[in-house]
Amino acid sequence: MTAQQRWDVFCRVVDHFGDVGVSWRLARQLAAEHPVKVRLWVDDLHTFHRIEAAVDPSVPVQAVGGVEVQRWDDLAEFSAPAEVVIEAFGSRVPAAYLDAMAAQPRAPVWINLEYLSAESWVEGCHGVASPHPTLPLVKHFFFPGFTAATGGLLRERHLESRRVAELAQRPARVGEVCTVSLFGYGGPAVGGLLGTWAHGNQPMLALVPESRLLADVASFLGRDALGPGDREQRGALTVLVLPFQDQDGYDRLLWRCDCNFVRGEDSFMRAQWARRPLVWNIYAQEGGAHWAKLHAFQTRYSETLDEETAAALREFWRLWNLSSPSPTALATGWHRFWACREALALHAERWAAALQAQTDLTTNLVTFARERL
Repeated sequence: MTAQQRWDVFCRVVDHFGDVGVSWRLARQLAAEHPVKVRLWVDDLHTFHRIEAAVDPSVPVQAVGGVEVQRWDDLAEFSAPAEVVIEAFGSRVPAAYLDAMAAQPRAPVWINLEYLSAESWVEGCHGVASPHPTLPLVKHFFFPGFTAATGGLLRERHLESRRVAELAQRPARVGEVCTVSLFGYGGPAVGGLLGTWAHGNQPMLALVPESRLLADVASFLGRDALGPGDREQRGALTVLVLPFQDQDGYDRLLWRCDCNFVRGEDSFMRAQWARRPLVWNIYAQEGGAHWAKLHAFQTRYSETLDEETAAALREFWRLWNLSSPSPTALATGWHRFWACREALALHAERWAAALQAQTDLTTNLVTFARERL
């Protein structure tokens, strides 16, 4: 019997929940859907525990969801390297592990999993090989993306059927309340948007999971702090604070909302699979490099939208990502954006269906590795 192929995934928690969120989804899907044995090395188990309650931050080696989770610190003990080694988002493997890779009779397949981007240059860089300057090893750069010429997108095999089954149990909506989930990096735009909703004509229910944005919500409401279960009303707006959501719970939240405000990479992609209108708070980079990524996705996402809807989407997303947008401009931008909600909802369905026709990122990784072993 052939031994089960081993994969090591290394993750350093840099962007709070984003890096470990994507790494955990990848490791969990590898273990569940492919004939491989997975170890996930994470340097911050406390943050990991927030998105996966089964992870015990005090235990250095543990089995969770079919994955062997290992704490990655100076005391970590590395056994023989795996046949496939993934560095998630530039999380460089330790020097001792690298030397062990070089000492193997057959060099492992070594992959750097990059951040998701819709920029056109990604297609030309996907799969590019980079020989190590001194060791007999070759690293390959693997770029997630929105076209068949990239590595694809994380999507579990039964994700859509889970969503459909969940929504089949959803009770009929009563009244005209617009329900939104609010997750982001925070800033002055939060209070401005909440004020717009409070003074609007449509009843709004803002579901706010625990996150750093919660402080801005509390400030708008005149509260020192907010916690799970707190409910406040201001005019047409009702704010309900939710406990921090694990990944499966967050998916269900996205599926049940009329519009989802998301941030970074992981929640951004899950909002697309939710097939609902979304607003993306992109992670700000030095020198404004994030604007190019934002514009690239907006261009790709809106290319089949009518001109009015596309312009409304681009403008409101721009305002939401400014450090301190004008409250008046933000209010105008929201009303223009949400006036297009029917077109946005239909587009979200068609967009996700088109992406679902492509091979998912995890399957592409497995195929890529198999061809090089």
